[in-house]
Amino acid sequence: MTIMKTSYCYWICAALVASPATAQDVQLRFSASIYGTPGYIDVPSAEMFPDGQLQLSSSFRDNTQFYALSFQISPRLLGTFRYAIARGFDNNGQGDRFDRSFDVKYLLATETDYLPDIAVGLQDFGGTGIYSSEYLVASKHFLDERLVLSGGLGWGRLGTHNGFSNPLSALSASFSNRDLSVKPVEEAGKLSTGDWFSGDAAFFAAASYRINDRLRVALEYSSDAYVNETDRTGFEYNSPINAALSYGFKNGAELSVYALHGSEIGFMASLPINPTKPKFTSGIEDAPPALLPRRTTAALSWDTGSVQTKNSALFTALKNQGIALEGISIEGATATVRIGNGRYPAQAQALGRTARVLANNLPEDITTFRIESTANGVPTSRTTLRRADLEALEYDLDGSWRTFARAKIEDAPRTQAASISGTYPKFNWRVNPYLEPALFDPDNPVRADFGIQLAASVIPAQGLVLSGAIRQPLTGNLDESTRTSNSALPHVRTDSAEYAKQSDLEIKHLTAEYFFRPGRNLFGRVTAGYLETMYGGLSTELLWKPVNSPLALGAEMNYAKKRDYDQLFGFQDYDIVTGHASAYYDFGGGYLGQVDVGRYLAGDYGATFSLDREFDNGFSVGAFFTLTDVSFDDFGEGSFDKGIRINIPIDWLTGTATKGGYGTTIRPVLRDGGARLEIRNRLYGVVRGTQTNELEDRWGKFWR
Repeated sequence: MTIMKTSYCYWICAALVASPATAQDVQLRFSASIYGTPGYIDVPSAEMFPDGQLQLSSSFRDNTQFYALSFQISPRLLGTFRYAIARGFDNNGQGDRFDRSFDVKYLLATETDYLPDIAVGLQDFGGTGIYSSEYLVASKHFLDERLVLSGGLGWGRLGTHNGFSNPLSALSASFSNRDLSVKPVEEAGKLSTGDWFSGDAAFFAAASYRINDRLRVALEYSSDAYVNETDRTGFEYNSPINAALSYGFKNGAELSVYALHGSEIGFMASLPINPTKPKFTSGIEDAPPALLPRRTTAALSWDTGSVQTKNSALFTALKNQGIALEGISIEGATATVRIGNGRYPAQAQALGRTARVLANNLPEDITTFRIESTANGVPTSRTTLRRADLEALEYDLDGSWRTFARAKIEDAPRTQAASISGTYPKFNWRVNPYLEPALFDPDNPVRADFGIQLAASVIPAQGLVLSGAIRQPLTGNLDESTRTSNSALPHVRTDSAEYAKQSDLEIKHLTAEYFFRPGRNLFGRVTAGYLETMYGGLSTELLWKPVNSPLALGAEMNYAKKRDYDQLFGFQDYDIVTGHASAYYDFGGGYLGQVDVGRYLAGDYGATFSLDREFDNGFSVGAFFTLTDVSFDDFGEGSFDKGIRINIPIDWLTGTATKGGYGTTIRPVLRDGGARLEIRNRLYGVVRGTQTNELEDRWGKFWR
């Protein structure tokens, strides 16, 4: 249990450092219930968190702990993942239950002067049913929003105190009965849709009052009778009344103490993280060069007959901006350059700085700049800018948007810039600490290793990347897991703990990658070597992605062979051919959808469905699930693969113009069904940052 607290405190502390304090954060309007959703103690409200907000929360009381991550997917839709530890819940009080569950909540109607917010929600709709309930709730604000009154109708857990016959039974007799028994862990993950809004219903009500900008009190009448806890753990249920006192901090964090059903005292903590508000909103970086008056060829000492030898000033000026000049050609009044952006997370910022450097270092008769963006050495798009537009719009109040409207963005299947000698080879290396967590082992919910990683890469020629990473664990407990796989499928992922137990110095990957352009709107990749921790082999990919289209289509084929547990050079006997056809779509507003159909590592066939929300600063939150021809029983605990992924860019945390970030995937349980290779540099992620949709989303950085 100590490890769980330590890990959670780490995230809390990290978020406290990263979260800025604003006037909106200070006000205690968006409190979370013990389940991590907007509400009071037991019962929900109809309120929603601010759009795009992540909410970390935890609750502690005798024998029970909740840890929740909520995300406001859209203004009306909220999703929550929750992990609960219920001590003494199983085996007649001798065993603990580690429960994982998901919630979803939808705002049906927004509050007006006379009408309340109205929301409907599903709680624990795919878990073991311990916390399963559904509700319809309304909330109304009074006294300048200091007072909030809520009332609603609940089913499941929220229909167990003073319950009555379900009013929905008038629609169908199927709503009359409900199985309130707790499922075995092995059956978790199945959607019991037949139980939703079924069985007895009951009313609940609540009120909260914000005394000032720091203190809030809450009182509720809960319709949850804690039937399972009373039967299994000896919980004393004395009253339906709960109360809480909350204190808020400047950064939006909130701490609460609550009295639960007249028998227990508990504590709650919550912390909002707003992806749209990085800690350093203005950035910590050198100012871009100002546009200088145009100068003649003679004044610049520019010899158009020997560009590559006479243009060291341009090369150096771009290098000082963190941009590599890889090629340049001049025809008439047009200069075409090919650049490599090694610094800026937003490609639009690299384009803006390149354009100003060109304007300051090219003769006055050069009126058009064509800038080719590259990824892993191959051109991905070409942006054409007029010099006169730069000069006219540099200080325009709406300069960013007008510059984008006048820019021309097109595909660049072949470079039109003559290569500069000496561009290759390129070499890069770094040494950094790493933290590798493993979550939700029932014997120890959080395991982790900490160590040192050395990563290096060399690009000997355009499109060819040789790279590798080795790790040396220094401390941790990943190797202490004693659980063995009980999977009915080939153990393609469930024996992952063996890789920590039987290794010391680890080769995380060692690959040769070749990126190329087969034709217009087409991108290709071939990767060979030790692909990831558990597999080596050969991976090939082809992507069709028009530069101005929200749609992309891809195909991937892999030959994978399982690596030895020591993570060095050997292999085991298991090998397989896998492959997927993929469709990607940018819905706009930061919503990205993806569908992958094909064969997985265990030989099963099916599809993975993903939806991510990406903010203009690169912060993204997404969810996915996979359904294959493996039955729920053969899949085992969890029933099917699903999870949440979060990517936090470094510049969001530090304000510095630095590429890269921290990404993590939270899976309720890791099983063998629906498992896919973890391939580095899949093409869609490599390409899209330099194309129109992403450039438009982040064009506000053009003049930065």
